[in-house]
Amino acid sequence: MATIETSRQYSISRAAAGYLNSISQARSLNTARTYKNAMQAFLEMLRSRKMDPEILDISELPEDAVAWMAAYLKNHAPATERLYLTAVARFFEYIAAENLASVNLPRVHLLIQQRARRPGIRLPQFPKDAIEKVLDHVMDHVNAIPKDENDQLRNLRDRAFLLTLADTGLRVHEACNLRRGDLDWNEGRALVTGKGDRQAVVRFSKRCQLALKDYLSARSSLDGSSGRPLGSLPLFARHDKGAGRKIKAITPTTGRNIVAERVRESLGAEAVGTITPHSFRHYFVTRVLQASGNLKLAQELARHRSIAVTQRYAHLSDNELDQGYFEIFEEDQ
Repeated sequence: MATIETSRQYSISRAAAGYLNSISQARSLNTARTYKNAMQAFLEMLRSRKMDPEILDISELPEDAVAWMAAYLKNHAPATERLYLTAVARFFEYIAAENLASVNLPRVHLLIQQRARRPGIRLPQFPKDAIEKVLDHVMDHVNAIPKDENDQLRNLRDRAFLLTLADTGLRVHEACNLRRGDLDWNEGRALVTGKGDRQAVVRFSKRCQLALKDYLSARSSLDGSSGRPLGSLPLFARHDKGAGRKIKAITPTTGRNIVAERVRESLGAEAVGTITPHSFRHYFVTRVLQASGNLKLAQELARHRSIAVTQRYAHLSDNELDQGYFEIFEEDQ
């Protein structure tokens, strides 16, 4: 790296301080803190290689330092390594932009691309048995003696709502946006608008349809007195004092509260937060894959744009691996 400002000494530490100052002025507090941690690690790495950043001129910092940094970070998580290397790369960009030294930026980015690990793919985690306990609970709870009419409507609604999440793979906002007229009861499906305003057909299971019909039947007097066409009414409505006798759609926040409340009732307060509306979508995709073994089918039913997303669900548990192994190798022993 050739020096540009030859008339005065400009240490690596001084350049790093200027860089962090520019970051703090343009980025959020959390981002600035992360970049500061990254640069502290970078300077410490240089010291470990007998390069004193307080003394060395910025012109003496080679592009190879990003490769050294990648090696220095091998004990960190891949995602942290990637983040810190991004901060270092932008430090070199700052050096070039401020004319502190001549930098071969394409080489900097190539070194990072070659040396950095890619963050590992996290398998979707969800408590399958716990979700099924929640579903069993809401299916049984509708038979409990209700406190009042709204309590009964909430029980029926929540059963229908959770079964809809579990058996259709709908995202919570998609379920909340459904109207009565969206469902084709003869075909057992609905046309929904999902991510990117893409329309798609979603299928409803028989148990889901029965739960919806029970709920809408109990709600018929409210719907009939609304003065609105039935098809325009929300499929899932609020049943609280704020809504009164009006038919108002539930929001995604209400949907999350429904899940939290039913998790608390069936699994205990300590389980709240371990299951979210999106957990039911994971449950849906995994059920399709385990039952069919058809990755393309699961992708289409889940409405994933990329099959790579669906592949994240195509994993086997340790118990399934054990069972498969012993069936193959121990059956004839």
